[in-house]
Amino acid sequence: MNKTALHLMLALAAAAACPAATTPKVKPPKAIVMIYADDLGYGDVGCYGAKGIPTPSIDKLAKQGVRFTDAYSTTSVCTPSRYALFTGEYPWRKEGTGILPGDAALIIDTKKPTLPKMLQSHGYKTYMVGKWHLGLGEKGKKIDWNKHIAPSPNEIGFDESFIFAATGDRVPCVILENGNVRNLDPNDPIEVSYQHNFPGLPNGKDNKDLLKLMWSHGHNQAVINGIGRIGFMKGGKSALWKDEENADVITEKAIEYIQKSAKAKEPFFLMFATHDIHVPRCPEKRFVGKSQHGVRGDVTVELDECVRRITEALQKAGLEKDTLVIFSSDNGPVLDDGYKDFAVRDNATHSPAGPFRAGKYSILEGGSRIPFIVKWPGVVKPGATSKALFNQMDLGASLEQLLEPGKANSFRDSENVMAALLGKSAKGRDYHVINSTGKALAIRHGKWKFIPAGVAIRDGINGASAKMSKSPEGGSLFDLEKDPKELNNVAAQHPDVCEQMKAKLQEIRQRPETKADLVDLLPLDD
Repeated sequence: MNKTALHLMLALAAAAACPAATTPKVKPPKAIVMIYADDLGYGDVGCYGAKGIPTPSIDKLAKQGVRFTDAYSTTSVCTPSRYALFTGEYPWRKEGTGILPGDAALIIDTKKPTLPKMLQSHGYKTYMVGKWHLGLGEKGKKIDWNKHIAPSPNEIGFDESFIFAATGDRVPCVILENGNVRNLDPNDPIEVSYQHNFPGLPNGKDNKDLLKLMWSHGHNQAVINGIGRIGFMKGGKSALWKDEENADVITEKAIEYIQKSAKAKEPFFLMFATHDIHVPRCPEKRFVGKSQHGVRGDVTVELDECVRRITEALQKAGLEKDTLVIFSSDNGPVLDDGYKDFAVRDNATHSPAGPFRAGKYSILEGGSRIPFIVKWPGVVKPGATSKALFNQMDLGASLEQLLEPGKANSFRDSENVMAALLGKSAKGRDYHVINSTGKALAIRHGKWKFIPAGVAIRDGINGASAKMSKSPEGGSLFDLEKDPKELNNVAAQHPDVCEQMKAKLQEIRQRPETKADLVDLLPLDD
């Protein structure tokens, strides 16, 4: 083995095995609750600068904990961000981790480590509530929605699950509880197709008179609850959700799990993944008009109410002081994402991405720089702000080290940054690979962000009207401290930084899954 290969092996092995920072010695929490919003931008809540959208409960979390300003979802769209959160692996390493249709097979390998499995192994009951969008059932087998469906969240580490199969704008428009469609009448079986409509059923393109919410692009196939969807669906009438009720339904289920675990005196992990503020935006009537920015602002207020109810449930159960609460979003904001809900008009002077540029789907900062708040009374200093660089998938390695200090990292790309998460250190991870869609990658280190030549750059916060360009020859280098909107490409002034960032990105791309893989990749001396 040559010296270069040996040095590479040792460096990569050390990086994979060693925690990024010393983990604070604290007693593990009795409960871990993650509230994971959908399409909520960095600037959409009050504690990150929003005006005209009241979010007192989320703001209260920030006052009681630490608010992060350099935290990222792993990508700028939903499915891959969720994949990375649970697996601790960059989603661009695995084919088929893009935005999934509602009838996709499960994309998480049930044999590999996951965040909920790791927590189960340390005695936590694990609950998944809300948006799933990671597929169900086995690859190559059509899902029969009228029977028990497996694998599901229950097979990747959740003791119980209560989920939307995909998104609110995709069929099937039903809730599944532990792999079974809730409230299904066996005499009215469900059929789902993403290829063709079923004879005699209306669609949003030809039957606009049936719509209470008009589509702007796509979203014109099955008509359910007066809303056009992606995909077609037949049957299951008694199981269909009502969009206006979904926030309350999943919040009540989350509270039920909290109360059950408190009564049993069992430690637990609750993953509460909201539908808000994803399209279709259909707030319950008590939230209509509660913001100054139309329906998109109103569903943000609805989201805030979900946060209030869950945090109050923890308090009533006597768990508030012993619960680690994490609040974040799966990607950046979008205005028109398929429906004519006047989000563009009503946005007015509001800045959904805060000081950053673009939003959902973009490699620019607005696509994946998201709100991230950690509260843990008695452990996390209240009212703090942190600039530590953080990727959501770091929760796996960080919580693992908190629960079992010194254990070898079970996750390929997740890093232990627990000291930063608890506000005990200003240092997070050194490098973060930013992903928009597919394998379009950029890299962040300190104040620098580098986008390689040829990478697609989507500029805007509207799903259909964003401007597209490509990173120029030589790449794009931005000083995010001076230029958070990424308007001034300084690659020509700092070629050394560009080369270093390019080399690091390539190193990360080639990181092997295991030490055995590492040895196989290394060249031997002649």
